[in-house]
Amino acid sequence: MCVFTPTSPSRSTHRGKSLQINILGSVSISTNEKHRTIRANKVRAFLALLALEAGRAVSNEDLADELWSGHLVGNTRNALQAHATRLRKVILGSAQQRQGASVLRAVHNGYLLEVPPECVDSNRFLDLAARGAAELPVRPDRSLVLLQQALALWQGPALLDAGDGLRARSAAALLDERRLTAWENLVSAYLAVGDDGGAIAELRQLVARYPLRERFCELLMLALYRTGRQGEALDLFQWTRRRLDEELGIQPGVPLQRRHTEILAQDPALTLPSAVMSSRREPAAART
Repeated sequence: MCVFTPTSPSRSTHRGKSLQINILGSVSISTNEKHRTIRANKVRAFLALLALEAGRAVSNEDLADELWSGHLVGNTRNALQAHATRLRKVILGSAQQRQGASVLRAVHNGYLLEVPPECVDSNRFLDLAARGAAELPVRPDRSLVLLQQALALWQGPALLDAGDGLRARSAAALLDERRLTAWENLVSAYLAVGDDGGAIAELRQLVARYPLRERFCELLMLALYRTGRQGEALDLFQWTRRRLDEELGIQPGVPLQRRHTEILAQDPALTLPSAVMSSRREPAAART
C-alpha cells in the first residue's frame, strides 16, 4: 500500500493517509482500503493523465488537449478547475477533509498529483515485471512470485475508461504490450521450475486469446512436448502457421520454426532449462 506523508503543516491532518490510483483496468482511487469510482468521464481522463505523470506537473495545455482533443472549449482554465475540484472531493472523501489542501495541487499553468510513483498501480506493475524478468535466468522461482504479483494488479485493459486522448491510448498500448511480455516471462518461469502443467493451463488461455502471438505458441509447444504430447505440439504449430498466413499473410518466425524442427527431431535439449530461454532475445520473422 502506498502512503503519502504531506510535509506542509496545513496537511498534517492527512499524515499516514493511504492512497492508491488504479489505471490497470477502470480508472479509480482507493483510500484507506476504500475503493472510490469516478463517474464523470472528463474527471477520469484528468486523473489518468496526472497519474501517468505522478509527481510531475502537467500543463493546462496538455490537459486540455487530452480531455478535448483539440476541440474548442469556452474557458479551458475554468473547466479544468472544475474537474480538479471534483477530483479532490473523490480523493479526500469527507467534508471535513475537503477543507484541507489536497495531494492534487494547482501549479503555474498546470496541475500536479503530489504522490510517489508507486502509488499508481501501473508503476508497481512495471517495477515487479522488470524485476521478475531479471530474475528469470538466475532464480526462476523468485521470478515466478514477482511476475504473479505483477499480473495480479490488473483488473482489465489498461486505462479502460480514460477516454480517447492520445496520451491515454498510447500509454494503454504500451502497458498492454508489457503485460503480454510479463505473461511470456511468467509461463517461462513455470517451465523453468518444472511446472509444465501450470504452464499449459496458462498458455492454453493465452494462445486462444492471442493466437498470433508466436512466443505463446512456441512455449505451449514446448510444454506439450515435455508432457509427452508431441502430436499436439506439432498440430499447434500447423494451426498457428495457418492463422498467420490467413490473417497476416506471413510465415512463422525463425524461433517458432526452429522449435517445430526440434520437436520433430525429438531433440534431447528440449528437456533442458536452456530450451525455455533459447529464443527470448531473438526477433520473430519480419512482418511485411
